[in-house]
Amino acid sequence: MITKILIANRGEIACRVIRTARKMGIKTVAVYSDADARAPHVLMADEAVHIGPPPAAQSYLIADKIIEACKATGADAVHPGYGFLSERESFRKALDEAGIIFVGPPANAIAAMGDKIESKKLALEAGVNVVPGFVGVIDDTEHAVKISNEIGYPVMMKASAGGGGKGMRLAYSEKDVREGFEATKREGLASFGDDRVFIEKFIESPRHIEIQVLGDQHGNIVYLNERECSIQRRHQKVVEEAPSPFVSPEMRKKMGEQCVALARAVGYFSAGTVELIVSGADKTGDGFYFLEMNTRLQVEHPVTEEITGLDLVEQMIRVANGEKLAFGQEDVKINGWSIENRVYAEDPYRGFLPSTGRLVRYNPPETGDGVRVDDGVQEGGEVSMFYDPMIAKLITWAPTRLEAIDKQIDALDRFEIEGPGHNIDFVSALMQHERFRSGNITTGFIAEEYPDGFTGAPADAKLQRSLAAIAAFVATAHADRARRISGQLGDRLQPPSLWQAKVGDALMDVAIDYDEVRVDGELLDLDLSYTPGDRIIEAEVDGQPLAVRISGIRSGFRLTTHGKSHDIRVLPARIARHAAHMIEKIPPDLSRFLLCPMPGLLVSLNVGAGDKVEAGQPLAVVEAMKMENILRAEKAGVVKSVSAKAGDSLAVDAVILEME
Repeated sequence: MITKILIANRGEIACRVIRTARKMGIKTVAVYSDADARAPHVLMADEAVHIGPPPAAQSYLIADKIIEACKATGADAVHPGYGFLSERESFRKALDEAGIIFVGPPANAIAAMGDKIESKKLALEAGVNVVPGFVGVIDDTEHAVKISNEIGYPVMMKASAGGGGKGMRLAYSEKDVREGFEATKREGLASFGDDRVFIEKFIESPRHIEIQVLGDQHGNIVYLNERECSIQRRHQKVVEEAPSPFVSPEMRKKMGEQCVALARAVGYFSAGTVELIVSGADKTGDGFYFLEMNTRLQVEHPVTEEITGLDLVEQMIRVANGEKLAFGQEDVKINGWSIENRVYAEDPYRGFLPSTGRLVRYNPPETGDGVRVDDGVQEGGEVSMFYDPMIAKLITWAPTRLEAIDKQIDALDRFEIEGPGHNIDFVSALMQHERFRSGNITTGFIAEEYPDGFTGAPADAKLQRSLAAIAAFVATAHADRARRISGQLGDRLQPPSLWQAKVGDALMDVAIDYDEVRVDGELLDLDLSYTPGDRIIEAEVDGQPLAVRISGIRSGFRLTTHGKSHDIRVLPARIARHAAHMIEKIPPDLSRFLLCPMPGLLVSLNVGAGDKVEAGQPLAVVEAMKMENILRAEKAGVVKSVSAKAGDSLAVDAVILEME
């Protein structure tokens, strides 16, 4: 029986595993790099072992160091979490040879599902739907028509050597194939010197849906319903939910049974996830196709836990212990709805550039009553450039989907993060978007709805009026506090009762008279309490609760709620009329400087002093959060001087070079 588990991971998933192990009475061992020496998972575990410098390739990815740590601490099992070594067959085999239990699937299943071609062959043999297609040589147009008819329309004809959207034709009928096949061949030849074409089924309105499977070492395998993960940015999941608003009970059963068959075909046990692409246009319930199987715990596993009542980490440990599943397929139910938002260290207002730095303030919303926060950070800690940018996962549960979504909005309004940039406003905006709320989503949702980037969730007139009233109320409280500080003025200088608030481009007059608040003469039912220094204002406007994060700015306040930060200028009415005469401060022209857009490592610098550059030319590459970012010249010119060199760690807005 397992008595001590080493978690070969870091951050929130390490903390997550430790919590369950502690509940089960199992001791835990954390491993850590130099960057994580004071991280929460290190403090939570019963023991901790240092395994190397910050880069994962020199610490978390070295299997020998993990095995040495197990031997040094007497850990008899390893939970790999996700990422790092979790899907590495060689790691599983090395643990087996060392006599250490791997809390995960067998090596052969990891190997089979890690090979894209092999896994599709196995899926076909197991009776799992795969995207229909023909990859062989197509003789001529008649052959193409025959293949397309067999696959079923619509189909996509693609140049074999294609890319960048070239050499692709969509065909909805035989007529389209006859008209487009030869043209696709010509485009392929002209663009790539290769006229070979392959044909595959075109998945309309694609949705990303996955099935959670769980098996034991005695041949029992069940599916724990589905999760929908269609809200993605650059193929990275942002929002997950369970169940899916698209999947019917009949479709769920078909999907689940096929995924269990696949797991059984490779002798799978432990927790795993089969990822599927699903046609949102298919109403038959058969429009789902195998993508891949992840032989590990998924980031989004909490939403499955919330609707099933199961602890997946506990189940993995029990399976690794050799226990049989204590329930069957008929015992797996769906209770309510759960949504998960990933809170990332990135700046959605600057093209989602990764952001690092110290968490000057980190105060997640209170948990309980359907709100859960899985994190592995703490206030004062560092969001490092060496690892994934996820700060936390916010999970909500409610009886219905819309209630779970509304809980997300409310909890996000109470989530305080200062220091690195974060995407809280963005995910809040997603939760409020009518298309998301309707469930009419595809993997293209973010690209389609935010083609020009993110500028904050739109605020309607009612919310703007509420914010104007709150800003005036806060200004009144600050003015009242200022006159009381010395105690010498008594009641001789009352705070102003008439204010002017500027919210966006809208100017509003706010009158505060005891318990009565009017905005532009219209009575507003506002109930709130505020003491200078509060960071979150709990208000009720016209009977509706509203949580607002507040910080001070010059001549006003920054009020953040419902997916946007509003810089509100608020002045006494008698002073506001003079504001138009103030001289506007012109920001300095920094266009001749190449500035580092985020904290990161300068991987390469492609130019030197005196070099001529053209607009769009790559000048430097900065690495942050495991991603490389190419910095290009905004205009043509000559490099005057260079202020950094390859290998330097740069702060945000650090000068890399200056143009003449």
